[in-house]
Amino acid sequence: MAQVDLLIRGGHVWTPGGFVDLDLAVHQGRIVGLHEPGQVRDASEILNADGQHVLPGLMDTHTHQREPGFTHKEDFITATRAAAAGGVTLSVGMPNVNPPTNTAERLQELIAVAKKKVLVDFNHNPAGTIPSEIPKLAKLGCLAYKVFMVRDTGRDYPHMPGIGIDHHGQLLDIFEAVGETGLPLMVHPHDQQLMDTIEQRYWKRGEYDPRAYARAYRDYEGIIWDTAIGLLLRLQKATGTRLHILHMSTPGGLEMVRRAKDAGQQVTCEVNPWAVFLGNSWERVEKMGPYILGFWVPDGHAEELWKGILDGTIDLVGTDHAPHTREEKEVGWENMWKSPGGEPQIQDYLSLFLTEVNAGRIPLDTLVRLTSYNPARIFGVYPRKGTIQVGSDADLVLVDLKQEKVISNQETYTKCGWTPYDGRRVKGVPTCTLVRGKIVMKEGKVVGEPGYGQFIPPVAFSSESSARSATRNAP
Repeated sequence: MAQVDLLIRGGHVWTPGGFVDLDLAVHQGRIVGLHEPGQVRDASEILNADGQHVLPGLMDTHTHQREPGFTHKEDFITATRAAAAGGVTLSVGMPNVNPPTNTAERLQELIAVAKKKVLVDFNHNPAGTIPSEIPKLAKLGCLAYKVFMVRDTGRDYPHMPGIGIDHHGQLLDIFEAVGETGLPLMVHPHDQQLMDTIEQRYWKRGEYDPRAYARAYRDYEGIIWDTAIGLLLRLQKATGTRLHILHMSTPGGLEMVRRAKDAGQQVTCEVNPWAVFLGNSWERVEKMGPYILGFWVPDGHAEELWKGILDGTIDLVGTDHAPHTREEKEVGWENMWKSPGGEPQIQDYLSLFLTEVNAGRIPLDTLVRLTSYNPARIFGVYPRKGTIQVGSDADLVLVDLKQEKVISNQETYTKCGWTPYDGRRVKGVPTCTLVRGKIVMKEGKVVGEPGYGQFIPPVAFSSESSARSATRNAP
């Protein structure tokens, strides 16, 4: 064949049918050939992948990039540097920025700024809180809409006005408007009225520390989550809108989603890395306090999440990458309700999961589906993204399953300058990240340039991008 731009030689390449030892030919940013080893010799550049696995680049549909409005924590450049370092080739932002992206005008402005800064490909999930704006937002190429059912009490961020809806009738209006677009509606489930009652009981007792906060979010076995998920599933059944539930963490919520999927409802859901690697330890709640909250996931509930990952109830991993400064976190030791929840995740989560692959907890193929293949199908960018096949973008991450390292604050690319996994040993490391055939990270060093990333709108929808086919019927 004619000369190609890049040949990735000697790797164990993931395909939808399994791993195969192949040489991967890349030309003009696309995959143009999957060849028997040694068959292709004429390439402008050769990348040696001997002993490594070649995976589709990760697609993180749940990242808080903090720009505009909160760039003291993170910005488009630093967020996508961290993404590149972690093997993420498509990063999708969230609307709790300032001003919140709940109108077409604001989304258009955000996209224009991001195009000049991002190192990897991107999109942005606007807040679907204004029904009249929802069709306008779809025309701009968003992949989904985001709604928070939570209203902050004791602080004014990260769940500020303009992005949160807890009125059931207003939620129905939103479901119906989003349903007309055919796009998914991502929802942060939360029963605000129950939480108002629960947390006020802690406050009356003078309990404000991280332990109290963690227990409040888990009272009655996570009732604030389960009642919200029950409502969302009923709204989905009534409207037919494609529903994607965020922050899965309770056995009750998982069982409701299982039943809904078995009944044929178009519902998908995700798990956040911190739910199975960080917030699932009471010892860490006491030791690290605000630096791991979020919320607490008891050990038994975390084990149910692993079961949901393995049986296909959980469709994908969304990092909820949520950087905050140390100063903002430190407030939480005295009053966690005044400290913003969430932690930086995007750079570290692939290695955390690869460690579990090495431990035999999860197959590598399942991990690829959770982090690349399923999100691409659910959010409408397959087959351009999320797979390794001829014609797809050459978004790739090479991983060395044998390499070990210790995660450290000194190596983090996020602007806040810390990771909750500092000091944790992992086995399985991304060694090279490519976006559309261009190397943006090699051997832990980010070499990509701001402005290289492109805005990626959805590919035309088809039955393949339905929630059910994304996991249950995947080859």
